[in-house]
Amino acid sequence: MNKNSLSLKNVGIIAIVVTSFLFVEQVKAEPSAEIEAERQEVQQEIKNTETEIEKTRKELIELNEKINRSTEAIADNEKTIDQTEVNIETAEKEVEQIQSSIVDLEIEIEKRNDILKERAASIQKSGGSSTYLEVVFGAESFLDFIDRVSLVNKIAEADKDLLDKQAADKLELEKKKDAVTEKLENLENMMVELEAMQEQILKQKAENEALVAELKEKESANVDILADLNIEEEILANKERAIKEAEAQAEANQASSSTTSTRGNSSQQIEQFAQETKKSSSSSSSQSAPKATGNLQTILTAGNRYFGNSVYVFGGGRSSYDIANGRFDCSGFVSWAFRQGGINLPASTGALSGVGTKVSVSDMRPGDLVFFNTYKTNGHVAIYLGNNKFIGSQNSTGVAIASMNNSYWSSTFKGHVRRVIQ
Repeated sequence: MNKNSLSLKNVGIIAIVVTSFLFVEQVKAEPSAEIEAERQEVQQEIKNTETEIEKTRKELIELNEKINRSTEAIADNEKTIDQTEVNIETAEKEVEQIQSSIVDLEIEIEKRNDILKERAASIQKSGGSSTYLEVVFGAESFLDFIDRVSLVNKIAEADKDLLDKQAADKLELEKKKDAVTEKLENLENMMVELEAMQEQILKQKAENEALVAELKEKESANVDILADLNIEEEILANKERAIKEAEAQAEANQASSSTTSTRGNSSQQIEQFAQETKKSSSSSSSQSAPKATGNLQTILTAGNRYFGNSVYVFGGGRSSYDIANGRFDCSGFVSWAFRQGGINLPASTGALSGVGTKVSVSDMRPGDLVFFNTYKTNGHVAIYLGNNKFIGSQNSTGVAIASMNNSYWSSTFKGHVRRVIQ
C-alpha cells in the first residue's frame, strides 16, 4: 500500500468521523434549540411586560395624583358646605330679626297715624287755623299772650316732629324691607350653591372610588404577570442547562465509542436525558396523579390560617421556613395544601396542569384545580371551593379566597379544570 492510498484512506475515515459528528450535533441541537427559542420568546415577553408595567406605573402615579387632588377637593368642598350652612343659619336669624323689627315699626307707625288723624279731625271740627288765633288773641295780658304763643308753637312743633318721625320711619321700613328681600335672595342663592356642591362631591367620590378600583386591578394584574413570567423563564433556563449537560455527556461518551454506535447512542442519550430533564423540572408532572382519597376538607381549609398574614414569594412554599412564615407562590401553595390532606402533587403550574383528570366547568366541584391564563396558558393555579370561589396564593394578597367573577379572574379563566381527588 503506497503513501497516497494511505492518505486517501485516512481522508475517508476522517470524513466519516466528521459527518458522524455533524449528524450528532444536529440531533443534539434540536431539543436545546427548541428550549432556547422558547426561552428567548419568554424573555421577550418579560421585556414587553416590564415595559408595560413601567407604563402602567406611570399611569398609576397619575391616578394617585388625581385621587389626592380629588380627596383634597372633597375636603375643601366639605369645609365650604359647612361654612355655607353657618351663613344660612345666620341669615335666617337676621331675617327673623328684621321681620320682627318691621312688625314693631308697623305698629308704631299705626299708632302715630291714629294720633295725627285725631288731631286733624279736631282741628277740622274747630275751624282749622282760626282756633290757634283765638287761643293767641284771647290772652288777658302780654305775658299771657307770650305763654299762649309759645304753647301754640310747641303744639305745632310736636305735630311737625311727629310727621317727620313718621316719614323717617316709613323710609326705614322701606330700607328694611329691601334688606329682607336681599337677604332672602342671598339665602336662596346659597341654597342653590350648596346643592351644586353636594352634587359635585358625590360625583368626585364616585370618580375617586373608580380610580382606586382601577389602580388596584392594574397593580394586581401586572405584578402577577411579571411573577409568572419570571417563574417560566427560570424553568426554561433549568431545562436548557440540563440539556446542555446532557449534550456534553453525550460528546464524552461518543469520543470513546465507535463512529456508528456513537451516532445512534448519542442521539438516544440526548433524547432520553432531555425527557428525564423535562420530567425533573416539572416534578414528574408527566405522570398522572394517583386516584387520591385524601382529606378534602383539610385541603380546602389548610390555608385559612394564612389569611391576612401571608405573602406571595416567587418559588415560595418549598421550605419549612417559607411554610412557617406564610411565604408561597401559587403552585407552591397548592402543592402544600394537598400534602396536608395526604396527597403529594408537584409544585409548578406546568406540572400541575397535567395531573389528574381534566373535567368540564359544568362538572367543577370543590377540590378541583382551576387554571388561569395570565401571561401564558395555565399561568396561575388555585383550588376551587365552590360557588365560583377559589383559594390560592395571589401576588397582591398572599393566601386568600378570591372570586372567579372578578373581572381579572373571569377574563383569564378559560375553562381548564383538573380533578385530583376522584
